[in-house]
Amino acid sequence: MDYSGLKVLVMGLGLHGGGFESARFMRSRGASLAVTDLRDQKTLLPAIEQLDAACANYGKEKIRYILGRHEIEDFKNADIVIKNPAVRPDSPYLQAAKKTETDISLFLSESSAKLFAVTGSKGKSSAASALFKILEKSSGGKTFLGGNITVSPLSFIDGLGNNDNVVLELSSFQLGDLKGRKTSEGRALLKPFASILTAIMPDHLDRYVSMEEYVDDKRNIYRGQDSGCVTIAGDCPWGKSFLSETKARPLVYSRSPLEKDQSGGWLENEKGYARFLKREGFAEETAELVPQKLLVRGAHQKLNLLAAALAAYANGAEAEKIRNALADFKGIEHRLELFREADGICFYNDSAATIPQAAAACIEALKSDYPLVLVTGGTDKNLDFSPLASAASGARALILLAGTGSEKLASLLSAIGINYYGPFDDLDKAVICAIEKAEDLKKKKGGCINVALSPGCASFGMFLNEFDRGRKWKEAVLRLYRG
Repeated sequence: MDYSGLKVLVMGLGLHGGGFESARFMRSRGASLAVTDLRDQKTLLPAIEQLDAACANYGKEKIRYILGRHEIEDFKNADIVIKNPAVRPDSPYLQAAKKTETDISLFLSESSAKLFAVTGSKGKSSAASALFKILEKSSGGKTFLGGNITVSPLSFIDGLGNNDNVVLELSSFQLGDLKGRKTSEGRALLKPFASILTAIMPDHLDRYVSMEEYVDDKRNIYRGQDSGCVTIAGDCPWGKSFLSETKARPLVYSRSPLEKDQSGGWLENEKGYARFLKREGFAEETAELVPQKLLVRGAHQKLNLLAAALAAYANGAEAEKIRNALADFKGIEHRLELFREADGICFYNDSAATIPQAAAACIEALKSDYPLVLVTGGTDKNLDFSPLASAASGARALILLAGTGSEKLASLLSAIGINYYGPFDDLDKAVICAIEKAEDLKKKKGGCINVALSPGCASFGMFLNEFDRGRKWKEAVLRLYRG
């Protein structure tokens, strides 16, 4: 699409490429570009220099920067405003805009590739990454991965062909921005061949007024689908509601064998199986898709991989190729990532555990083989911390990072008589404490010890985001542990 002559305003350049690809894309399509950001020029200088260099071949017109503030007139005068998903739609600046887009909506308007979309409260990055790996090894065309996983799909749109596949991880914010959006031909803008919904848990209740409002944004992932598509969800109450209302063919995934009248997948004897029924438009057969031995940890991760496998199998991938791809899948950064192992102590980075239930799942996954030292806590998102408090007894030592979430968690731990160390407002001090507790346990118990950062909280305050938190945790461990 040609945007020549249009005045485009990008709201938020960001420090980590948040608006970079949107700005580059629009400039490459001929738009007159302005960028507004609340951060000042000194802070954003690396991102500004990178964007100016990337756009140097798109004409002589310079990009206009409005930094350290937003001006309402810039929003009124722009033909298109491109927003960051984190900006609330009721922002007075967005209310003044004539037309609002996101990098996802711009991508969907131009892409002709087959689309696979993944959302959920937890597990969506793992499921999306596993699906990407499977499709990469089993399909004819090229496969790309983007979205909420910190890669804008606009970064690879110019290399896409009709026979290629795109896997998009989509957050509730990104899905909310797509609600009701149509193409110029009148069809739903978001219409994935396969939509996957991983575990739904309370999250972002500092932004949504209720779970129902939060989950309603998740439902947008399948609202544009039809009978030629598949919707994949779990057998929990939320998953059952998704599968009952989608217009696509429903595929359920479960920890237990399915009823005979259900199409989908299940876990049995530590393997993952699929059965598709003829009434859902498939050849009826049962196949093993997820092997018993995996490189990733936790039963919850095996379910995520099963959901990804079902999407690939529905797309025609061979069961053997799916199994082989998953057997080699090493997981992703910040999700139960084993990054250091020395002198009998294993260090894990689970910084993507941003809700209490995710940190509880980390405890369950790691406590069974070796004693666990857990570093947890951070900023609250108006969530219930009782699931993490209940699971905390599975850790032999508990270390808290400072934050409003830790204050709530500490109160619950004290009430049930579980001791903890901290809260620490300095990461190095928390790491030193974790190393000391791990070495003490090793002397007393012998054998190996697991040490994990699994916060169950947001990262605001001490860190820029969950990825910054995970990277700094790894840097501190590698610097301070000499085992």
